[in-house]
Amino acid sequence: MAENAPFRLPDDVRALLAKPNPATITTLRKDGAPVSVATWYLLDSSEEHGDRIHVNMDQGRKRLGHLRRDPRVALTVLDEAGWYTHVSLTGHVEEMADDPDLAGIDRLALHYTGSPYKRRDRGRVDAWIAIDKVHGWGRTSIAAGTPAGS
Repeated sequence: MAENAPFRLPDDVRALLAKPNPATITTLRKDGAPVSVATWYLLDSSEEHGDRIHVNMDQGRKRLGHLRRDPRVALTVLDEAGWYTHVSLTGHVEEMADDPDLAGIDRLALHYTGSPYKRRDRGRVDAWIAIDKVHGWGRTSIAAGTPAGS
């Protein structure tokens, strides 16, 4: 793979991440302590960026402040059909943007619930996570600690 080529996940991992599976995201507090919370996510794929993860946060969430200060992040996605199969990735937020028309959170809500996001009175922020390392367990083809692009 060329040095600057966009990162692509194996097909079986992409299939797992394309489903509305339960997930947790971990950010780092100012003192370096990890904080994990449940989150919605979407696999976002493009020719320009390759495979990356899209998340969306309420503008008042502490994790947004954590990510603005330190963009390192971990995401673990559990296969809803059997949580023993999961994919964990580490990465970094490479892009953030306000979501004034709530299009980003609506995409996530439609993916998870089938309906647009109900709460329309709070500002939202989109973030895109570049994948640095991937670890799979169970029915995945990813070996532990696989660097992105391997």
